[in-house]
Amino acid sequence: MYLTRGTGRLRILMVSVLLIFTFWHLFSWQTEPYAFSIGSLHHAPTYNLSGHTEFWRQLQPLFEKHEPNCDPPRRIGNAQTVGYKTSDPDARPDMLEMSTRDVWSMTKAHSDFVDAINANPPSLSYVPGSKGLVCTAGGPYLPVLVISLRMLRRTGSKLPVEVFLASRDEYEEYICDKVLPSLNAKCVILSQVLDKSLVSRPIEKYQLKPFAMLFSSFEDILFLDADAFPLAKPESLFEREPFQSKGMLTWPDFWASSASPLYYRIASQEVAAMDLRQATESGEVLISKRTHFKTLLLSAYYNYWGPTHYYRLFSQGAAGEGDKETFIAAATALGEPFYQVSERICAIGHSTKGGLAGSAMVQFNPIEDYKLTQKGIWRVAGDDAVKQPRPFFIHANFPKFNPATLFSQQAVNPAFNDDGSYTRAWTIPEIVINEFGRDVEKEFWAEILWTGCKLENKFKSWENQTAICQNVKKYWTAMFGQEDPRGV
Repeated sequence: MYLTRGTGRLRILMVSVLLIFTFWHLFSWQTEPYAFSIGSLHHAPTYNLSGHTEFWRQLQPLFEKHEPNCDPPRRIGNAQTVGYKTSDPDARPDMLEMSTRDVWSMTKAHSDFVDAINANPPSLSYVPGSKGLVCTAGGPYLPVLVISLRMLRRTGSKLPVEVFLASRDEYEEYICDKVLPSLNAKCVILSQVLDKSLVSRPIEKYQLKPFAMLFSSFEDILFLDADAFPLAKPESLFEREPFQSKGMLTWPDFWASSASPLYYRIASQEVAAMDLRQATESGEVLISKRTHFKTLLLSAYYNYWGPTHYYRLFSQGAAGEGDKETFIAAATALGEPFYQVSERICAIGHSTKGGLAGSAMVQFNPIEDYKLTQKGIWRVAGDDAVKQPRPFFIHANFPKFNPATLFSQQAVNPAFNDDGSYTRAWTIPEIVINEFGRDVEKEFWAEILWTGCKLENKFKSWENQTAICQNVKKYWTAMFGQEDPRGV
């Protein structure tokens, strides 16, 4: 078969265009600044905005109908922030005043809300059988979240992620449309659901967490703060005990409970013993919406009325006022099961003249912890003869490891010694650091470096910042003496 000269030229042109497109596609994929190869992913379901909106139309009037309808509790002092003790605990603080009438009003509102969700709960929207990770972020928390998600993907986890933003103002096109999808994460604007309400009441800051859980697409949820990440694939937590039988897992804080005796009266419960369990550190929460739907509803109720009433009842001015105690309190009030890890939270940092410069918290493996407690072994009592569960989460909470602000003067400088020289951030306690099994801090700094350099001009909160990449590179070279393996 013979080709005409025109036909041959056309075919050559088509082949050339195809080759150019192929090489361009390969080259662009290899150099895409947000690419992260993690294999086959379990993609999140399409977000059902109409289903969540209808759920909110049913739920929000319940919150308003069962308003506390009384003055907020009056604080007569601040409860002391004290460490948790398993023996000879401090007395429960009692730093609030309420009139008998106001206590009765809150008790009735609480009881009536519980009765309402027991009798006829609103129809929750989620995809049966789905599992995923939920976060809240926005503004200066978005760079921190990207670093955390890249640490998540280093574990090999394929869980989809939904990132809840409070409003459209927090939506950043490049981050939400390019960077996060490359990490199998999507942005969800919470106000698109909440603004459909007939009555508007601000839901912000600490209140957002239970609402992000309620309005997520997943049946089984691992909630992580933007500055928290796992050291191993979190999929295992869904598949094993204690989650399989309990349906909700929480992790401990450093502190003893500071809930007011008045809360227990309002919730019609006996006042809990101070040595029952530690306060909750809610940077990590594992929960099933199928089994603990009502717990989430009551937790959301506590948070909806939190700034005016319930936050005071749970903290009385002690450290950590906000959502963190609302999950266990709600489950207990409803008689739903849960498991709080018994292994004490551990601060990690480096040495200074003043002692430990702690910049992160370690939480431990609940599967291993549960096996110990089922044998009657509670390492929370300080039994060092029993091997502790392995570290599972790092919550790098103070200060935030944001490349744009990390090297500025602040109360804790994780990158600096007392004399201003560079230091590794996490060197003690060695017994915990060694249990990581690898140089997690180096991995973390590699992702800080990648984010600071590849996305230096991409975050809105970095618009007036300079030398972000330069500062992180300088630290990296001083500490690790080599270029980042990711080629920054």
